[in-house]
Amino acid sequence: MATKIRLQRFGKKGKPFYHVVIADSRSPRDGKFIERLGSYNPNTNPATIDLDFDKTLAWVNKGAEPTDTVRAILSYKGILYKKHLEGGVKKGALTEEQAAEKFTAWLEAKSGKISGKSEGLATSKADARKAALTAEAKKKEDRAAAIAAKNAPLVEEVAEVEEAPVEEAEQTEAAPAEEVVAETPAPEAQKVEAPVAETPAAEEKTEDKA
Repeated sequence: MATKIRLQRFGKKGKPFYHVVIADSRSPRDGKFIERLGSYNPNTNPATIDLDFDKTLAWVNKGAEPTDTVRAILSYKGILYKKHLEGGVKKGALTEEQAAEKFTAWLEAKSGKISGKSEGLATSKADARKAALTAEAKKKEDRAAAIAAKNAPLVEEVAEVEEAPVEEAEQTEAAPAEEVVAETPAPEAQKVEAPVAETPAAEEKTEDKA
């Protein structure tokens, strides 16, 4: 029986989740399967891959053919590289110790790459968040400045309206002073008329003497 290692789709629309399974090559994609080997979640960054390494390697050595996507997953997890090293041991090109050392070195290098990618993504995410907060703060400052500029002319107009009655009041108070100044000549007219009233009395005294 020809077997294939392939993905069986789960999850909701837009967020797929896959099981890695061994199935008969003649069965439909999401149909019956022989054994489940792990899972693959492409919604995370980097993608989350959970595989039973030994069981998957055993099926690969038995001749199970992976699909293109599963082949990339197996290569990413080092299963295909492990199969290659085991082939070298069988041919006598490598000892088991040498093969183990090579695979351990490969795992360490791969782990370093994954860690570096994760750290880079975390740093990029933090920088993007910081930039978004800075842009939002600047937007708030610009909005506050625009509101202040919009309200400033209203304050000046109110000040002008308040100053106008003061000037009118000063003009109103100044008007009676002019009237007082205009009326001041009245006492002088009375002083001029006083001697005119006394002249007849003097003439009467002169007649009595005569």
